[in-house]
Amino acid sequence: MMSCIRHLKIGCLAKKVTFAQDRQTMNTRINSILDSKWWQEIAIFGFMLTIHLLKNDWIEYASGESVLAALSYFGMLYVHAQINRFFLLPILLKQHKPLAYIGFSLALIGVFTIVIYEVAENFLPRLDNYPCYQRGFIYQMASLSGTLILYLGPTVMLKLYREQKRQQDAELLFNQMQLKALRSQLNPHFLFNTFNTLYGISLQYPERTSDLIMKMSQLLRYQIESDQRQYVTLEEEIEFVSSYIELERERLGYRCNIQFDYRTDSENGYKISPMLLINFIENAFKHGTGTIGSCFVNLSVTVKEGLMDFRLENSIPEKKSTVVSTKIGIKNTTERLKLLYHDKHDLTIEEPGDKFVVSLKLRLKKIASCLPSDCV
Repeated sequence: MMSCIRHLKIGCLAKKVTFAQDRQTMNTRINSILDSKWWQEIAIFGFMLTIHLLKNDWIEYASGESVLAALSYFGMLYVHAQINRFFLLPILLKQHKPLAYIGFSLALIGVFTIVIYEVAENFLPRLDNYPCYQRGFIYQMASLSGTLILYLGPTVMLKLYREQKRQQDAELLFNQMQLKALRSQLNPHFLFNTFNTLYGISLQYPERTSDLIMKMSQLLRYQIESDQRQYVTLEEEIEFVSSYIELERERLGYRCNIQFDYRTDSENGYKISPMLLINFIENAFKHGTGTIGSCFVNLSVTVKEGLMDFRLENSIPEKKSTVVSTKIGIKNTTERLKLLYHDKHDLTIEEPGDKFVVSLKLRLKKIASCLPSDCV
């Protein structure tokens, strides 16, 4: 029975992944069409031609001569729209002269009305059912105006879409470059603090140095591996934090009360940007435990329905010693939060009385809500 349920769950999960992959493939194809100018031109041309065929009942024309005449008429309407797009529309969009654009557009409509009338009279065949190209000036002006609107509407919308997408891509690239720069500063900062911790332990307990070097190598391995990933599971980040706290516990021993509590409503259910929490914890041990005999560091991480509540408290010594601090870690973490979790986080840093408090509420994404490729 349990085996059947397990197979059923695996089958449902596989279907969800397949559906998500199919949806992503479809979105990719749609985006490629929207980004391709050739496909856009073909789509707009087909749309306009279909509208004109339906409007003028050309599909009912039986002879090849009537179809050729109808397509010739549509070609003149299409050429008029193209001339307006490439020669007159830049006056409105680039030079910002709406009155000049309207004036030239009306003049161009007048010119093409005369051209269509002359071509219809002298070159296109006269049919018994009185085709559209043989109607009066008012009808031709209306057809030219309607075709222009049908053509320029989708064209301008797609142009605005491409411009907006180009700006978004540029902003995304800039944000990625910023994140890369921040993380390149962050990693040496973590390495520096960790070596300082290891140095302090080696002075007091040299016999334990080899074991601590092994623990430190595991921390550095996580740092290097996570540097190539945009997100890691929350459990991986918490395990890294826990290992670092154990390293500090070895250094400080009995003179510091260290409490760490982690609770979540879903194991391996959430993802987070790697190395996001460690700087607050480093800062707590660096500035809150170095100069007093009795100190404390209390860390609590609770995740419920995708909302992570991170609260860190550390003692403040009565007589603060001079501690070298570049403040790079906290500053970079704050910048990363703004870039990655713009409106999905709330960070407060306070100093109420004799302790230092960091409170971070962060809205996490569920791993099940994204494709596997997005979680690495």
